[in-house]
Amino acid sequence: MSTRQRLLTILYAVIIIICIGVIGYVLIEGWSFLDALYMTIITLSTVGFQEVRELSEGGMIFSMVLILFGIAALSYSLFTVGQYILEGNLATIWGRRRMKDKIAKLKNHVILCGYGLVGREVAKVFKDEGVPLVIIEQDPDALALAAEGEYLCIQGNANSDEILEEAGIRKARALVAALGTDAENVYVTLSARQMRADLFIVARASTTESEPKLLQAGANRTMSPYGIGGRRLAMLTLRPVVVDFVDTTLTSRRGELILENIKISPGSPVCGKEIKEGRQHSSGTTILAVKKRDGRLFTNPPADTLLEVDDELIVIGTREQLRSLEGAVEA
Repeated sequence: MSTRQRLLTILYAVIIIICIGVIGYVLIEGWSFLDALYMTIITLSTVGFQEVRELSEGGMIFSMVLILFGIAALSYSLFTVGQYILEGNLATIWGRRRMKDKIAKLKNHVILCGYGLVGREVAKVFKDEGVPLVIIEQDPDALALAAEGEYLCIQGNANSDEILEEAGIRKARALVAALGTDAENVYVTLSARQMRADLFIVARASTTESEPKLLQAGANRTMSPYGIGGRRLAMLTLRPVVVDFVDTTLTSRRGELILENIKISPGSPVCGKEIKEGRQHSSGTTILAVKKRDGRLFTNPPADTLLEVDDELIVIGTREQLRSLEGAVEA
């Protein structure tokens, strides 16, 4: 029996004992309902007040039995309430405090709003990639699933500025709005953009009509699970091997080849240089595309493409080659 069920059982037991006491005094002593109720209450509470009237022998015996029942019910009630406080509330309070301490220490993490079907897949990818993650979820059942997955999580409304502050939005690298409705995602996007003008925000859009609204609200990117799912089904039918290759390079950190997105920082040795012939970097990686800082994307870029600060490279290579290139780019 759960603690809540035990508390309800105690409440029902107390009500039944009071009813028995009132009926007993009415039948044994012939008292009025109010006198019988008053006598029952002072007897069960053992406050020691004087009897309403002189008790008969039957009334005295009944009162002693009633006192024993009252003491037993009171003792069990105190034990159950104490257990509820110690095991339930205090554990929850300490758990939340530890969670807040861990979140407060995070930097460059991702905030995920919503741990539904889409949110769970997003969280799984971040976990596999080793990206620090904080989940905001209002539903207790979904929150329990997130806790089982050993994620840092906060229970609350993601639309609340206070909850976003608690999730560390000031130090986060990105926010993913994956709530159940487009209206919620629009509101979260608005709130997050107002708090952080430079935050990278990706929002889920259930309909094509919602995508421009999310972009206008401040989302950097939008994503429709239904649209992506439909295109993926078509590509799996037409080009299954290509899809398998892309999935492997995008999602597997244990594969031979990995696709990666690398941003050129100031002071990087590759800054101001042209892409070499064949787009082969000295690290051994192959540059597949370049996204310029003005937003233009060049696939299969020519060898004379100039690399500049804030350009982003889409490269493919082994883990060791990517580490070598990342070290050069971030130097």
